[in-house]
Amino acid sequence: MFAPAAYDAYADWYEQFVQDSWSYMDRVRGLLADLLSRGKGRCLDLCCGGGAHASTIAGLGWTPVGVDLSPGQLRHAGGRLPVAAGDASRLPVRSGSLPAAACVLAHTDVPDYAAVIREVARVLQPGAKLVHVGLHPCFVGAFADWSEPRRVVIDTRYAEQRRAFEGPAEGVRVRVGAWHVPLPNLLNAFVDAGLRIDRTAESTANGIADVFAIQAAKPA
Repeated sequence: MFAPAAYDAYADWYEQFVQDSWSYMDRVRGLLADLLSRGKGRCLDLCCGGGAHASTIAGLGWTPVGVDLSPGQLRHAGGRLPVAAGDASRLPVRSGSLPAAACVLAHTDVPDYAAVIREVARVLQPGAKLVHVGLHPCFVGAFADWSEPRRVVIDTRYAEQRRAFEGPAEGVRVRVGAWHVPLPNLLNAFVDAGLRIDRTAESTANGIADVFAIQAAKPA
């Protein structure tokens, strides 16, 4: 489902990009920590990339284990958490074996995020938690113009679910592309997979939400 070569070509660049985006990443990790909360046992870092969020997961008491398709990204992740190369829609994980999972800043990298959520639901134990933290589906994408301070202009491309490469020249989207998942599709992916949505949260930049998070659970 991924195009690993896309991130492989930019693995070193993305590693530096994450480090340089410390203010944004602090907000992302804050949402992750708030919704995942403290626990113990293995937490699957789904589409872990370079493992940028492993320390947040571990700091909550969990044991992070990562899965990603990109060898270039996993080269960076290997020093931060145990990792395995794998497709998010066909996880190399036993059914009902994990007490927690997190997917951070990755849902726009897959063409069918609903299939990924179904697969995560398969590997979670009853009562287990899944935390999603990603780009805000209403306000971030090729359809959103952020050129005016404190204002975002949305155009009709919001309804398009294609992979787009339009974006700021210094950003990720122009390099690897991004699949748009409208808000109802995102929420319904969890519901249709049999998961219960317990909480949602946003983080804002200049008063406008640019990060959206979901805490869901597999019913016991």
